[in-house]
Amino acid sequence: MHPVPFDAARETARYLATVSQADVARAVAYTQGSHWLLVWDALISFVICLLIVRLGLLVRLAGHLQSTRQRPNLVAFLSAALFTIVRWALEAPWSAYADWGRERAYGFTRQPFYDWLGQGLIEAVISSVFGGIFFVLLYGLIRRTGRWWPAWGTALATAFSFAALVIAPIFVAPAFNHYTPAPAGPVRDAVETLAREDGGKAPSIRVYDGSRQSNRFTATVVGIGDSARIAMSDAMLQQGVGVEEVQAVVGHEIGHYRYGHLIWLATFLSGLFAVGFVLIDRLFPVTARLLGFSGNIADPAGLPVLTALIVALTLLATPLINTVQRTIELQADNYSLAHARLPDALVSALLKTADYRSPSPSGLEEALFYDHPSIARRVRNAMDWKAAHFSLRPERAARDADPNSSPAAATPDRRGVRRSRR
Repeated sequence: MHPVPFDAARETARYLATVSQADVARAVAYTQGSHWLLVWDALISFVICLLIVRLGLLVRLAGHLQSTRQRPNLVAFLSAALFTIVRWALEAPWSAYADWGRERAYGFTRQPFYDWLGQGLIEAVISSVFGGIFFVLLYGLIRRTGRWWPAWGTALATAFSFAALVIAPIFVAPAFNHYTPAPAGPVRDAVETLAREDGGKAPSIRVYDGSRQSNRFTATVVGIGDSARIAMSDAMLQQGVGVEEVQAVVGHEIGHYRYGHLIWLATFLSGLFAVGFVLIDRLFPVTARLLGFSGNIADPAGLPVLTALIVALTLLATPLINTVQRTIELQADNYSLAHARLPDALVSALLKTADYRSPSPSGLEEALFYDHPSIARRVRNAMDWKAAHFSLRPERAARDADPNSSPAAATPDRRGVRRSRR
């Protein structure tokens, strides 16, 4: 019997067909609704900034502090902290719908409302502290460097971005979830073997109680250097995933670590900071008049104006940011394929995300809104890799040609794949 040629397009279609039409329709509704949330988030933020300016909260705060002859750094810090808390409070009703109620309606979270609200308040307090420090430094640079502040501001924002990569996993993430080393067993053994496979330093593997916030199948890499770790949500293990699926997913995250994607992303964002600060410098007077603020850009009371511009420019830059993120996500997939060598397990894991990611969007929708490649694109990429790296034996080809066979049964012989690599 001659081997049946492996058809990547056919295998991709076969995998995608395992997702029911009802699940696809639900995922499409959720995904496209999320696109609209981006616009509504920006509009609501703009309205809140307008409201804070018209109420004159920061102007009155600055006037009170200046009347007691306090230093400008204290004015900047307290203005930023007050603005952050007030903005969070005014946005809370909308966030309750967008970030909690909608997720609960689609069955993606069982988190009680009080827990969601409490975590949101913790996040607001942390943001007010770190944001206050950032804006003290930024307004100090604006006062001291004049028209050159965009360049200095870019350096400051870049430094904060890199600092966050080190600080967040150690000090911030534990405020929201409990992290523990991966429990002993076949899953941890397989993951640790994979992490050491190419001889590089392996990041630590942690499991966190992500099911507290969401039942989504997810893992992520956080931190750089000694703070780097791969964090797997316990929702992965609760869904009864196999060892090979975990290996494939962790292989993807190790790819992010090996390629230094977090560093590259922070560097890319520094370029956006540079462009954004120049535009903010030019657009601030017009936006200030539109919102009813009479001060200049060096006045901390104008922080709502600055924030409105940041929100608008971030929304406009979203397609570009998403393009960069899709690129590095596909690179991480390819790392997993090359090192874990489990294309079918990776596909099986990807299909577990099809309930909250429309699997086959249009090219335009993917380009504008998707920060990960579509599931259809990633499945095809995995099947193309599979076609390029091993040939089906006749008996396996006959089984895979059977429409009643399970796609999971098409997993390649890993030993055969290793031989092909040599």
